[in-house]
Amino acid sequence: MGLWRGKFPLILASQSSARKMLLANAGLEFKAITADIDERGIQAASKLSNPREIGLLLAREKARAVSAHHPRSYVIGADQTLALGDRLFNKPADRDQAMAQLRDLAGNSHELNSAVAIAHDGKIVFEDVSIARMTMRQMTDAELSAYLDAAGDVVTTSVGAYQLEGLGIHLFERIEGDHFTVLGLPLLPLLAFLRRERLVAV
Repeated sequence: MGLWRGKFPLILASQSSARKMLLANAGLEFKAITADIDERGIQAASKLSNPREIGLLLAREKARAVSAHHPRSYVIGADQTLALGDRLFNKPADRDQAMAQLRDLAGNSHELNSAVAIAHDGKIVFEDVSIARMTMRQMTDAELSAYLDAAGDVVTTSVGAYQLEGLGIHLFERIEGDHFTVLGLPLLPLLAFLRRERLVAV
């Protein structure tokens, strides 16, 4: 018997391999369903500029979108924004954009804002944002090219063109923040909420 105690399946509104791994490693049984939303359109329409607020907005919208079709389930939405000072980064479209992002990030510290929201019956019942501060080492174009060659197309699947659980670890000299925040899901506050609602066994 698993740890989940809800009457209906827990749902993750994402196909992120990192988020699925975190929930699975925590012993939670869940379904992963992609939230069909226009993230950039929602962000633009909101006119928000604060990375924390943008992350929360998108996490809420993902959770609500899936909850609309599965109202009895608890639905987890999550989003992560990357800010270098006042500049927000999105996932690079291709290798050239990934190279440009990495050139800007190299030698600097940026912030990852990881937001999570839970919807139930279409309403947001929980939300949280955790922040990690990431300092990337100074790197030459040759070193960045070697990283991009080794990492391959996966660099276009993550904001900032890196995945810390993989080859992206080579890019950094210092990380301040917990592992879960870096991977895009504030797991500790999420589990605390599920315990308060008596939805998990431990």
